[in-house]
Amino acid sequence: MPSDAEILIVDDHQHTLYALEHALAPLGLGIGRATSSDQALKQVLRGRVGLLLLDVSTPGAYGPDGPDGLDVVRCIRRLEQTRDIPVVLLTGSDPDRELAAAAFGLGVADLVRTPVDPWALRTKVRHLYAAHQRSLALEREVRELRALLAGRGQDEDRGPRAARSHPDGRVPPQRDAGRAATAQ
Repeated sequence: MPSDAEILIVDDHQHTLYALEHALAPLGLGIGRATSSDQALKQVLRGRVGLLLLDVSTPGAYGPDGPDGLDVVRCIRRLEQTRDIPVVLLTGSDPDRELAAAAFGLGVADLVRTPVDPWALRTKVRHLYAAHQRSLALEREVRELRALLAGRGQDEDRGPRAARSHPDGRVPPQRDAGRAATAQ
């Protein structure tokens, strides 16, 4: 996912979408919108969503029998590329124990009752989004280090250790070669 991933707001009421966009605008992050769970899934699968703000009762585009908010969460949790996207579920009523258990069982970050306090929502979204971006950056770094180590293993077949650069990449090769000669 790109570092400029957006916050996707999903609600079937235009006035709620507008209010949430207005509340989150001061964060300076990209904001996308969807009015059905089907649209939300399509946008999430495009890979540019960094946080999902989702109405739990948002119907599918094909009527009330389409997937609702919890179904959307189930779908994105099944796929490796989307399973770690933070999700905040919105509900217009007090969440009951069954809804809370289902939501948190699916790994939802929070369950928020609307209307929301804009300041509290911005704070929550800012922290969840930033934590997710840090997690993605660490995953990229781990992949790069693994690739470097795999390449280093291939280098061992090609020649002496002194000919290779230092593993952390900060020590110039000639200094590394000098250290190897003095250590022997």
